[in-house]
Amino acid sequence: MKAIALPRYGGADDLELTEQPTPAVAPGEFLVRVKAAGVNPADEKIAVGNLDGIMVTHFPLIPGFEMAGVVEARGFGATEFEIGDEVIGFVLKDWAQNGAYAELVSAPVRTLARKPESWDWLHAACLPLNGLTAYQAIKRINISEGDTVLIHGAAGGVGSLAVQIAAIRGAHVIGTASERNHDYLRELGATPITYGEGLADRVRELAPEGVDAALDFYGGDAVAVSRKVLKDPARVASVADITAPEQGGQLVWARANADELTEVAALAESGKLSVPVNRSFPLEQAADAWRMLHADSRARGRIVLDIDAT
Repeated sequence: MKAIALPRYGGADDLELTEQPTPAVAPGEFLVRVKAAGVNPADEKIAVGNLDGIMVTHFPLIPGFEMAGVVEARGFGATEFEIGDEVIGFVLKDWAQNGAYAELVSAPVRTLARKPESWDWLHAACLPLNGLTAYQAIKRINISEGDTVLIHGAAGGVGSLAVQIAAIRGAHVIGTASERNHDYLRELGATPITYGEGLADRVRELAPEGVDAALDFYGGDAVAVSRKVLKDPARVASVADITAPEQGGQLVWARANADELTEVAALAESGKLSVPVNRSFPLEQAADAWRMLHADSRARGRIVLDIDAT
């Protein structure tokens, strides 16, 4: 199969289009022909070695956390999907040779869910990682009907899904974003607010009694600012600040969970979730996709590898 791989730690300039063996399909796993793969900042963090302390990395390394594709083969005891079924996946089996920047990937059933039928491949490939991260962060701090929620980085890939899921749950959302994304947040059902100096005061103007919960998808001092405006300072969760637990909040790292991914896919299929795609690249241009990710990290919309076009 064709796959983007790195022979050693490195960035965009080190990505290579290679020929790799078809992944082995262990019991309880499915071989999926990848149609599209989402491009995420975490892909490069692993590639350059920034996550070496928490993930075992071997080479050649095929990056890619999330994908959409078609089941091509089944391992022993793998009965949840049939050959030909369309699926999405949060791929976390083996970072040695099994990322999503490839024509084929072998995935445990716990990482897969049925693809939303009404979504095309490019949009569906953007759902697993960001959707699970948003969904699990919201569950962690129990956002429910009537809550007022502050979401930092609300126009980003994870933040925009969190805004939508929180609104579905009946929460009122205050979302931080740059001015250019304020109309977008209003479309998603959030009250937009600019980030930066004086944020706590601006939040208090919108929620004089404080907010019930806060989600940090931005980093910086978001957790500290959130605690100033929270009714309960413990109801803050961050995916960007590893010191959140030290500040009395919670740190969230997405976990593969087929049931939760299925719930996210169902929300997408019902028309309650949307994910904008900024641009797609063929597999062999993965390096250009990474460069675009760096060029404007705050640009709205996801970057995707269109492997079906390779």
